[in-house]
Amino acid sequence: MAEVKLTQDKKDRSRRSALIGAAFLMATSSIGPGFLTQTTVFTSQLMASMGFVILISLILDVVAQMNVWRVIGVSGLRGQDIANKVFPGLGYVLATLIVIGGLAFNIGNVAGAGLGLNAMLGIDAIFGAIVSAAVAIFIFLSKEAGKWMDRATQIAGFIMVILMLYVAISTSPPVGEAVKRTVWPEEIGLLAIVTLVGGTVGGYITFAGGHRLVDAGITGVENLKQITISSVTGILVTGVMRVALFLAVLGVVSKGLTLDESNPAASVFRLAVGEIGFRIFGVIMWAAAITSVVGAAYTSVSFIRSFHPVIEKYKNWIIILFIVVSTSIFATIGQPVKILVIVGALNAMILPLALGIMLIAAHKTEIIGKVYKHPKWLTFLGALVVIIMAVLCVRTIATNIGGLF
Repeated sequence: MAEVKLTQDKKDRSRRSALIGAAFLMATSSIGPGFLTQTTVFTSQLMASMGFVILISLILDVVAQMNVWRVIGVSGLRGQDIANKVFPGLGYVLATLIVIGGLAFNIGNVAGAGLGLNAMLGIDAIFGAIVSAAVAIFIFLSKEAGKWMDRATQIAGFIMVILMLYVAISTSPPVGEAVKRTVWPEEIGLLAIVTLVGGTVGGYITFAGGHRLVDAGITGVENLKQITISSVTGILVTGVMRVALFLAVLGVVSKGLTLDESNPAASVFRLAVGEIGFRIFGVIMWAAAITSVVGAAYTSVSFIRSFHPVIEKYKNWIIILFIVVSTSIFATIGQPVKILVIVGALNAMILPLALGIMLIAAHKTEIIGKVYKHPKWLTFLGALVVIIMAVLCVRTIATNIGGLF
């Protein structure tokens, strides 16, 4: 009996770790170098009204993630396989978009990791990127890569949130004004909403946590409650980090201090708490970037695993190759800004496509079974998010993409 109890306890701990790990994988995948820079830039432009942008983006994020995670969790299928069941061949289209976007953004993630080590320790950014890639590769060399990934994302997530809250408090931001403008903004930044939603649940990030739960075997209607809680937890972790960074930036710019345009996020930390702030920025930037490297590589490859048995057999080595290619591109030609911006627009467009597919799948019994009934209110809100994001993305791309060519 004692042995049975110990075995059950071990399974329960592993299960809890996977659920928390899935939430943090999603959260830390979204909290990358772009997250830090975008939040800083938009806050310096919109000031306290950025609170409204964050509120709206969080609502859209929660609706998108709850729909996607529930369909993946109940069906036990990954996104590409669900898409292929909705319409034959659609899964290959979705997988192609996800992998291209994930690879391009991973170049930026690797670059961010190098810059993080540069700020933290003063080492060369390219050398720092190579060292960071080696750390990420080490995780996937283990036979228990999933457990190592869960642990790494949880630790990194906690470190980032704690340090970010410390910096936010240090800047003494005008909290009252921030709360007021969160519900009554002076300016509504549509580009900011598109960018924040796309950066939080766009592209591969939409599926990161759900695919982790499939790999961990936590699927089916009986696990629906835990799956839903895990999906919302991931968004809340991202939200706490976003709000803390918003308040930190607001505290700095509201005092009339000017941010360094070449590295606005780093200058916030330096202006807030001096040279130690710059080192803290390095820690946060590195933690954000390295977890995004892991999340992008893992999730992107998970989109092609089911296409051939060879890919499934050597999945960890393909993930490692994904990281190596990203690092090599950054180390040899630097960060291709134009490509990153173009694929950034593409990544934002993936959300309405991906969420639209999930909403159709949510009402197909051959995908989710006959027991589960997807809530009508969640379908309605999900459809609303698809329409809103599609319209905003088209408007944003039409306004901004022409200047790239």
